[in-house]
Amino acid sequence: MPYLIKGANVFTPKFLGKKDVLILEEKIAAIEDDLSQVSLPNLEVIEAKGLNLTPGFMDQHVHITGGGGEGGPETRCPELQISELILCGTTSVVGVLGTDGLSRTPSSVLAKSRALKREGISAWMHTSSYLLPPQTLTGSVKGDLYCVPEVLGVKIALGDHRSSFPTAEKLLEVLTDIRVSAMLAGKIGFLHIHLGDVPGAFNLLEEIVDRGFPIKHIRPMHVARKKWLLQDAIGFARKGGFIDVTSGGICDFSSPADAVEILFDEKVPPHLLTMSTDGHGSKPRFNENGELIGLRCGGVTGNLDIVRELIGRGHAPEKILPLVTSNVADALGLGGKGKISAGFDADICFFDTDCDGKLRSVFARGKQHLSEGKLLKKGTFEEL
Repeated sequence: MPYLIKGANVFTPKFLGKKDVLILEEKIAAIEDDLSQVSLPNLEVIEAKGLNLTPGFMDQHVHITGGGGEGGPETRCPELQISELILCGTTSVVGVLGTDGLSRTPSSVLAKSRALKREGISAWMHTSSYLLPPQTLTGSVKGDLYCVPEVLGVKIALGDHRSSFPTAEKLLEVLTDIRVSAMLAGKIGFLHIHLGDVPGAFNLLEEIVDRGFPIKHIRPMHVARKKWLLQDAIGFARKGGFIDVTSGGICDFSSPADAVEILFDEKVPPHLLTMSTDGHGSKPRFNENGELIGLRCGGVTGNLDIVRELIGRGHAPEKILPLVTSNVADALGLGGKGKISAGFDADICFFDTDCDGKLRSVFARGKQHLSEGKLLKKGTFEEL
């Protein structure tokens, strides 16, 4: 069904002002001051006067098949449901494995990413989990990146008590496989790195970069889990590397918004900053004595929560929105994503004024999933 959105305040994420937006099939067909003259069969007109229109959010680190499991099989987190994403404006995800690479495998992440796509959003994945040598779908990193369209990179962990502790030479072997196969497949290809709180990971990464390996293939995550780790990340970004703040997981600051503001204050190139939720990972709960008293499944609302918080602190929406839209699309090499632009996928959020208000409606790939806060579509095993 074609849609004509009338009179929205459009953020591309750059602010364009009041515009009309035409959606045909899965794409944004036109953005103009006035598209009232458009006449199409079954055209649905949406009056968006006073609402802010933004790109759908992109979350590049989600345990779509569930994380956890470190306390035994009963502590494995459940799979993600598409409605969780829609309710927080997320229209694109990248699935990852966590510590558990035994009961959950790259094959299950691939199946779930394809399921989410069939249910209406966009989904990709990283092969492997924490350890080296990598767990793969085809028997090799090169095969996964070249043969499987959904595979964007290879997940590992560094500086974590559950990780491998490879040498620079071993990492370079993996990075070379990633680079060569991605070149042949027309992808960027990168090492997607869970960072723990054991010092030394950035020293290893910077040694590799200083030896001449292209920094674009190295993607550290969770950089605000320790204050000293954030300082290491600042140095890495100043060399030209993307860094990612976890908006919904472990953070050594009162809020992940504090870490983002530090990165702004340190003049880190803003186009190199992204956020992701670490959704559906397990989150431990401790008592006042530091004793584990329970677990819960991490949500996927972190990106929306921190965007609202930062805008509420006075930052302009067009400064904050790229961290979960265009910057992520550029970092992942996903053309046609992350922006409100003609020819791009129609992934769209509607907010009350200032983008820190209520999320009103969501489109994913040209279809409306949320209207006035009400879900129109749910996953296969969810009931409306």
